[in-house]
Amino acid sequence: MSILSRRLSQPEEPNKKPGIEPLKPLTDQPPVATTMQAAPAAAPAPVLTPRPVESVSVNQQNVPPKRRTTPRIADLRRQLRSKLLATPDEADQWDRENPEHQKIITDRLKIYLQRASISVTQAEFQELEKCLWDDLLGFAAIDPLIRDRSYSEIMVNGPDIIFAERKGKMVEVETVFDDEEHLYFMTQRIVRQVGRSFNRENPMTDARLPDGSRVHLILPPSALQGTTVTIRKFPEKVMTVQDLVRFGSFTDEVGEFLEACVVGRMNIVVSGGTGSGKTTLLNVLSSFIPEDERIVTIEDSAELQLVQRHVVRLETAPPIPGRDGEIGKLVIRDLVKGSLRMRPDRIVIGEVRGGEALDMLQAMNTGHDGSLTTVHSNSPRDCVGRLETLALMSGMDLPLEVIRRQIASAVQLIIQQSRLKDGSRKVIQITELQGMEGNQVTLQDIFVYKTADHRGAGPSHMGGGTLQPSGFRPKFMERLEQAGFKLNAKIFGAGQAKAEQ
Repeated sequence: MSILSRRLSQPEEPNKKPGIEPLKPLTDQPPVATTMQAAPAAAPAPVLTPRPVESVSVNQQNVPPKRRTTPRIADLRRQLRSKLLATPDEADQWDRENPEHQKIITDRLKIYLQRASISVTQAEFQELEKCLWDDLLGFAAIDPLIRDRSYSEIMVNGPDIIFAERKGKMVEVETVFDDEEHLYFMTQRIVRQVGRSFNRENPMTDARLPDGSRVHLILPPSALQGTTVTIRKFPEKVMTVQDLVRFGSFTDEVGEFLEACVVGRMNIVVSGGTGSGKTTLLNVLSSFIPEDERIVTIEDSAELQLVQRHVVRLETAPPIPGRDGEIGKLVIRDLVKGSLRMRPDRIVIGEVRGGEALDMLQAMNTGHDGSLTTVHSNSPRDCVGRLETLALMSGMDLPLEVIRRQIASAVQLIIQQSRLKDGSRKVIQITELQGMEGNQVTLQDIFVYKTADHRGAGPSHMGGGTLQPSGFRPKFMERLEQAGFKLNAKIFGAGQAKAEQ
């Protein structure tokens, strides 16, 4: 007898996940019809039944009606999820939209219902079939959101509250999970595919979906409302500089300037807040790197989509489960140090958030120019301060002035990305680091985002503006000319009034 046959014949064992009640027997429910028998014509057969929202909300009138699986189907799908697969990871590489994979699940479902003598109507069978396709081949309640490319971000705040972002606007959706166990089951499918663990020993982890979308997971009790899942999706098509120009992120002239800076091997830091579009911009900048250069990318969770042939992609690794918590572990700093021995022409770090900032600065100062990275900060000046703080986290006992000089000599350009109040994502500042003046890093804006009614220093944070030249030319223009770029002086506002500083 095969493993699957034994599983289909075995009675259901109580769920072993702490905090989840064992499944109640279904035998005390009145039979609705013979297995796979058609329901009477007059009987209603709704697939999803709205129920009142049970979670507490400050403004209940903005909460959409929730679409929940009918109670009996929720019980059946909980029982069958573990019965229809020979091993927990059997279907991890299967596709929700593949008819052959759907047929395998459907055939096994029919066999189980017959052997267990469970009676369901035709409508119940169809609802159960779809639910199991979602659970075993897809990503349960949020599978339709993941497959809908118009959503850019999905946020699960426990089984009953799911938000999604579309065109820069956040909305709460009607979809919900059956319960915490249902949500936990879905998270295990995500982490297994990338060889990571998510449990009480590892209650917070990063992962990615097969399409490259980034996933962050937090488990109770740290997540008070239930398991928290945050998914950042990326476009199916690799974004190009023309796409960003079309979206209004910057102008053609700025795109020409950025291409010159990348090819001319300027060290560039993309700065911005969460969800501002830093990774998308980093992808576009990376596309300018010449094909004949060796590129090493380093990320916590692989997101970059470089189109060049000679790319080495590195990703952090969690420790081996059940050991001392350190064996097998690789963090960004380990990979940055290791990459220096791989003869890279360029190093692209997805994000610096710790002591690896000092290693990155040293690499930029010792022959690995043309490197790119991102950092969380709200302005170019804040970006410099953030890099100082991260470098101090390296554990090296260096004076602050030494670190500042490292930053001033290593980084030539800071590109500030922001999500504006209308939901659009734009470059709002491009700033040159010109060196040190006393013990301070000197910054000079080259381009600043302005709206028609904006006055005063700094960029505007309203939609409808453009990235305008400040009237100042960068000091590294000679290096760009040596790289073959003779940029028109009009790009920098020659003959125009300087932007207000």
